[in-house]
Amino acid sequence: MPSFRVLIAGGGIGGLCLAQGLRKAGVDCTVFERAPDIVRSGYRLHMNGAGGRALKECLPENLYELYMQTSRTTPRREVFVQLDHLGNELGARPHIGPPNDPVRPHTAVNRRTLRQIMAVGLEDVIRFGTTVTGYEDDGDRVRVHLDDGSSATGDVLVAADGINSVIRRQLLPGVKIVETGDRGLYTTAPLTDDLAATLPEALFDGFAQVLGPDGAMIVYGVFQPRRPIAEAVAGLAPGARVDPVDPYIMVNLGVVADSPFGRETPDLWQASAGELHDLMRRASSGWHPALAGLVEHIDDSSIFPVAVRRLEPTDPWTATRVTLLGDAIHAMPPSFGAGANSALRDAAALTRALTTAVDGRAPLLSAIAEYEAEMRAEVFPVLRASADPRAYDMDFTPVDVPVPGRD
Repeated sequence: MPSFRVLIAGGGIGGLCLAQGLRKAGVDCTVFERAPDIVRSGYRLHMNGAGGRALKECLPENLYELYMQTSRTTPRREVFVQLDHLGNELGARPHIGPPNDPVRPHTAVNRRTLRQIMAVGLEDVIRFGTTVTGYEDDGDRVRVHLDDGSSATGDVLVAADGINSVIRRQLLPGVKIVETGDRGLYTTAPLTDDLAATLPEALFDGFAQVLGPDGAMIVYGVFQPRRPIAEAVAGLAPGARVDPVDPYIMVNLGVVADSPFGRETPDLWQASAGELHDLMRRASSGWHPALAGLVEHIDDSSIFPVAVRRLEPTDPWTATRVTLLGDAIHAMPPSFGAGANSALRDAAALTRALTTAVDGRAPLLSAIAEYEAEMRAEVFPVLRASADPRAYDMDFTPVDVPVPGRD
């Protein structure tokens, strides 16, 4: 298809990976990102085999290597660990997804670093500060309307604009956002050698969750890059705009709505950083000294509140020139650390699908329909499992959740 063009609404993890994959395949695309730049939207991000393989497929070789070198050092165990508030290990669960790389496994990244890496080379593709507000699909082309009053036309429109996707609301208005009532605080503490020496060994495994007797939950995740980020950038992508990041440990508070701690927790969005820090001190009061001590080391400027929301899996829909990926269609709670990895999986799969259509190996709508069916089959079970009350049980996996319509 000559002059084939893909329009991507959203420059998050999934949208940028798709743009890199399309660029690598020689397919023209434009990304419309509402933020003025790549902003902070979280900290440590778990990576599994599915997400890592998608990056290898979509990124140029030097950027994939940059991702690997700036990802977290290989831990003793790449597992999800549960501890009690006294530091005793209660159980461990392998991360979901396909088998990991046995030599240099996919571990974790700093979220903003990954997005900055994926933006390298796309300077002429990403339009920052531009929001897609709607679209028109006449069956032959798709026109997107932008918040500055202008528009753009392409052959396919991809909704990569997150849980509040305006594209999904127009395409699939029946999909509802579920407000779980659960809330949390994202924070980090600088990880110095002296601090690391005081911590239980289990905190250096893949990811650690600690449950208090009153229902307060804190999760801990170490980020120690395999190579200093500035050094890796200088060697693999000289001049690239990727900020250095020192080692840290993510210390996130989880506030479960129906727990005793949750019922006594004030409005997180009305509190100051100091008050939020005090709330985390209250949550960890009486805990193992090292676990409570980490809360003391939190950088107040890193604290910000989040609300846990999700989407319900929707019934199959008729494929059109408008499709979706990532949180725009399967936003999920963080129970399995699968949200970003699923978005990356989608990006690689959609790149393959659109490339087959551009190359004339499949009709466009058939290729999109196949991508959407595969995405529903692979990701919707994880979405259902992540929303299940048993999601934090050590012996619970997505295969334990029944799929509606199947025996």
